[in-house]
Amino acid sequence: MTPMLFSLGSNVTPERHLRAGLKALRDAFGDIQCSPVFEAEPVGFNGTNFLNMAVKAWTDWPVEAVLAWIKDVEFAHGRPENAKKYAPRTLDIDLLTFGDRVCLEPTVLPRPDILKLAFVLWPLAELVPDETLPGTNHSYKSLWQGFDKNQSLWKVPFEE
Repeated sequence: MTPMLFSLGSNVTPERHLRAGLKALRDAFGDIQCSPVFEAEPVGFNGTNFLNMAVKAWTDWPVEAVLAWIKDVEFAHGRPENAKKYAPRTLDIDLLTFGDRVCLEPTVLPRPDILKLAFVLWPLAELVPDETLPGTNHSYKSLWQGFDKNQSLWKVPFEE
């Protein structure tokens, strides 16, 4: 089974949509592990704050099937087909890593947002602190320790 790391986020009825995303992940992949939930100010646009988290799951699916599944779940939860990059989201699911795969196609893995966005890296550092980012010798914990923490985010209580 291939381990996968995902980022989930929402700023439109976020508690409801994160729960829906977690249910979809469990329905598709079985047992999952979840980071704490973080509230973060939007990046790249003005809007309501996001709730974000990281999730680990395992699959025997090919990466292309996982990417297609993500699109289906996002569309089922109200994501417009031509959604702008920096805009409100009902449910945003990003595949961050797929095993130790490093590639540009069919998507960029590991996802570059891991090293750019605090709301992606901090949840990973909480969920899998001692695992290493594929293609590097750096743990998520050490990457977070060295991260420029100028993005506002904080842990929030969340009940599934």
